[in-house]
Amino acid sequence: MYHGEVEFLFRPLQLGAIQIPNRIIMAPLTRARSTDRVPNPLMAEYYAQRASAGLIISEATAISEQGYGWHGAPGIYSPQQVAGWQRVTEAVHAAGGRMFLQLWHMGRVSHPDYQHGQLPVGPSPVAAEGEAHTPDGKKPYVIPRELTVEEIARIVEDYATATRLARQAGFDGVEIHGANGYLIDQFLRDSSNQRTDMYGGPIENRLRFLQEVVSAVTAAWSPARTGLRLSPTMDGNGMSDSDPIALFSQAGQLLNDWGLAYVHTAEAIRPGRLFNGAAPRVTPFLRKTYHGVLITNGGYDRQTAEAALRNQEADAIAFGQSFIANPDLPARFRLAAELNKPDPATYYSSGPEGYVDYGFLSAHQQN
Repeated sequence: MYHGEVEFLFRPLQLGAIQIPNRIIMAPLTRARSTDRVPNPLMAEYYAQRASAGLIISEATAISEQGYGWHGAPGIYSPQQVAGWQRVTEAVHAAGGRMFLQLWHMGRVSHPDYQHGQLPVGPSPVAAEGEAHTPDGKKPYVIPRELTVEEIARIVEDYATATRLARQAGFDGVEIHGANGYLIDQFLRDSSNQRTDMYGGPIENRLRFLQEVVSAVTAAWSPARTGLRLSPTMDGNGMSDSDPIALFSQAGQLLNDWGLAYVHTAEAIRPGRLFNGAAPRVTPFLRKTYHGVLITNGGYDRQTAEAALRNQEADAIAFGQSFIANPDLPARFRLAAELNKPDPATYYSSGPEGYVDYGFLSAHQQN
């Protein structure tokens, strides 16, 4: 039995083609444990440990070699990667879980070290702020090469191909990564998209690439197997927009056309990395225009998540750092048990430490 104060967190929810037993979602979390970009048995163990989540959303996974840009991250564009991911999904399903693969193209925040010495690509030749995670450590971002219209079309097809491979690997669906300053987000915002063609300028043009990717991914599998992540007010890497409320409200209206499994926003409830606090949170405005299932993420705990669901601010809540340290997070929420504290020093390290060695509640604690 769950405590009455978390009733809403433990209500089942229909996400497109699948039903989930609770509304405690495992957020996508880059952990840099992939070997040669191929998922491995350690990753299968890690995800299977967290199978009690209503839904696991995988770490961001590169759809192509061009889209890659984080040392230790996995991909979904080779037979070896598909086979590696299949071992992961089999482990999660054997443990009773459900899992979507997050589709990732990093765009301008990749680095020449990943591109055979060539420039990474972006909507416009505008460099991001900050540093790339390369095999030789952090290096400053470079000015990207502007994509041609023909290249954009090929990347859209890469998303479709990756979707078909994710289905082959046994995932329950895919989440398009349209957030956190990566390629789709770069097209959405007028700080990074300074094009003057049909992909730039007014909001409807800056939404075009997103619209084409969603169309391609849903056609490659099903709208009911497709989610989308957005980060309306993230300002990391120099990301900003002159009118995020108008941009994401219009995006929400547009996304109603597909009947997606869900839209997932990354926007903290307190100022921080996902929300700078200088402007209103945008998720409430998107909630008004988007009529499908909405998941939100960013700094929630047991109490604030339950309150958000009770107040119909979202339909489910995704948890990141809490799931890193607590593989049995739903059980801990159900029992109001103390949470393990995560160790940030091991977030992106290699090996099992800080990855698969966090403790579970004992049988005595669960009774």
